[in-house]
Amino acid sequence: MVVPTYNERENLPELIRRLEALGLGIHVLVVDDSSPDGTGDLAEELAASRPWLRVLHRPGKAGLGTAYLAGFRLALQLGYDVIGEMDADLSHDPAHLPAMLRALEGADLVLGSRYVAGGGTRNWGLLRRLISRAGSCYSRWLLGVEIHDLTGGYKLFRRRVLESLDLDSVRSNGYSFQIEMTYRAIRKGFRVAEVPIIFEDRRVGRSKLTHQVVLEAMLMVPRLRLGG
Repeated sequence: MVVPTYNERENLPELIRRLEALGLGIHVLVVDDSSPDGTGDLAEELAASRPWLRVLHRPGKAGLGTAYLAGFRLALQLGYDVIGEMDADLSHDPAHLPAMLRALEGADLVLGSRYVAGGGTRNWGLLRRLISRAGSCYSRWLLGVEIHDLTGGYKLFRRRVLESLDLDSVRSNGYSFQIEMTYRAIRKGFRVAEVPIIFEDRRVGRSKLTHQVVLEAMLMVPRLRLGG
């Protein structure tokens, strides 16, 4: 699991504890963008006693998309066959991973979906719900795909998907990164499955969703459609 971090010191230990408690043998790569709150140093402390936990340090805050791409590249170099992504703020509950792994048996990409039967959100305000739902509906309509949750960031990829997507050509870096990765996989003909999840808004720290990130997504979706 690739887990980007920026000022997630208060959330990271609990996430690692929950992943460890699953007993699934999941390896974790924390990609830290020189968090001012010391998240990177804490991640190293946690990794010292956990051989399945690695930390990739980046020199500064360079965006969510580039953090995921850096993590994907390292995971591919290390030979992993299944590579996942999730948030560090506990909004993506590790308890959903067993169901997502089962779904991967018949798919190439599995999405943790808020917008299929059984999925949903918790502790979100009305504006956040509207932005997220509208973003997925807008992207789904414009791109002509059947996926219900295009903007979610809880995913499992088979190795062959990431190898085929030409990661160096990915153009998005914010909210639209998730849309672009899923759309590219669909265009390549890979099988995509959605598994219901309950997304819980962070309890500690500040959301990194900004107006600029939303605007980037709105402008990127037509470019993806036109670029084929």
